[in-house]
Amino acid sequence: MIIFLYGPDTFRSRQKINEIIINYRKAHPSGLSLKYFEGRHLSIKKLKDELRQTTMFKEKKLLVLNDVFSNAQLKKELLKEKEFLTNIKHILVFYEPGEITKKNALFSFLKKKGRCQEFKPLKGSSLQNWIKKETENLGAAIEQKALNKLVDYVGNDLWQMMNEIRKLTSFKAQGTISAKDVELLVRPKIESHIFQTIDALVSKNKKRALKLIKNHLIKGDHPLYLFSMINFQFRNLLMVKDLDRKNLPFLNLPLHPFVVKKSRQLCNKFEFWELKKIYQKIFEIDQKLKTGKITPEAALDLLVAEI
Repeated sequence: MIIFLYGPDTFRSRQKINEIIINYRKAHPSGLSLKYFEGRHLSIKKLKDELRQTTMFKEKKLLVLNDVFSNAQLKKELLKEKEFLTNIKHILVFYEPGEITKKNALFSFLKKKGRCQEFKPLKGSSLQNWIKKETENLGAAIEQKALNKLVDYVGNDLWQMMNEIRKLTSFKAQGTISAKDVELLVRPKIESHIFQTIDALVSKNKKRALKLIKNHLIKGDHPLYLFSMINFQFRNLLMVKDLDRKNLPFLNLPLHPFVVKKSRQLCNKFEFWELKKIYQKIFEIDQKLKTGKITPEAALDLLVAEI
């Protein structure tokens, strides 16, 4: 069986993959026949060898293939093995996060032979209904004005939206979320600007890093919040670099695909041990900050100086 999941709404497509995996594990508790493969490292030989191998339990296998469309050679090889793929008795999940080119032979083959689901970004009433449902699932309600403001602040990025919903429902503790609650706890996305700042730090461009940090502060970002975001993103760099060097899949990371993509680009500028050393410095500064030895503003200055 071939399952083909694709589209830019990676939050809901990731939920679908998790649903497939949970159902599979209920039927096959050993978990020995569940495998993940990153398309960038996969060859047709490796895939065929895995499908042909039998386990001691003779279970139906579930293979999740992430981002196959990024591997031009693999796409050509897969098209030469149409008959083999069509007749497999195992479950093969092709997961393509983000936008993909639909005008190619592999896309047409998967659409024709597989169980397909496209995940388009939610908008309008569909987005609002999704927010209401997730809020109710966490034991709270949300006013219409708050709902409108939340959509204005976050848009249809369900990764950030879910984080904000968790934050708001935790704050209200089974109450009703108001527009004032949204104004207090939610801020417009700054990830793209954060990555510019981190890129400057990574490149050891201290002048640019200080300028970008100053811009954040002028816009109203609190120094403590800014430091915590930089700390968080460097932790992500360390996790992504570790998986990349071990050729392990990124699907298990609780990170937005955009964050994984940007992190991989920045990771290329470092060896793993260098990132560990930087993160250790950040940890030491964070300890000084938490014990009141330095102010948030001083922590940012020290961060730039140390890195």
